[in-house]
Amino acid sequence: MSDTDGVEAALDEIDLRLLDALQSDARLPQSALGSRVGLSTAAVNRRLRRLTETGVISGTAVTVAPEKLGRPVRVIAQVAVESEQLEKLDALRSALTARPEVQQCYYVAGEWDFILILIVRDMGEYTALTRELFFGNDNVRRFSTHVVMDAAKVGLTVALNPTPPGPRTSQSPKTT
Repeated sequence: MSDTDGVEAALDEIDLRLLDALQSDARLPQSALGSRVGLSTAAVNRRLRRLTETGVISGTAVTVAPEKLGRPVRVIAQVAVESEQLEKLDALRSALTARPEVQQCYYVAGEWDFILILIVRDMGEYTALTRELFFGNDNVRRFSTHVVMDAAKVGLTVALNPTPPGPRTSQSPKTT
């Protein structure tokens, strides 16, 4: 565990504005970022290096439209395991995360143990995956499949100002 795991980084308003701009378009040159936040390119570079070194920026990615690449089917799968012994959980997690069709994999609390987001070519490809990943794994008790009909919102941005705009009151509700 690193020194920054689970610890909120100390960020100022400029850091937040830089992060907001990068979440909108990670391809922005540092000079353009500097113009947006009132810093020199060198100062932007120092801040971005610090944000990366402290783990606030964990990577840079390109968002690809899966349907343009012949992978239009998005599936959400819930998986329940037989045993939560660490070596069995780790083996299943490794099998799930090794597959490029698994876009996201979450180990969760509740009725299900894993929630997966998968991108596949068609239901035939998904069926083959279920045979390999679920039916072929003795630690999978059961699974449930949800085929996405419409991706109403897809994103990985983090809300940098989670408080909704509008008046805030500290008054408690009146009791009668």
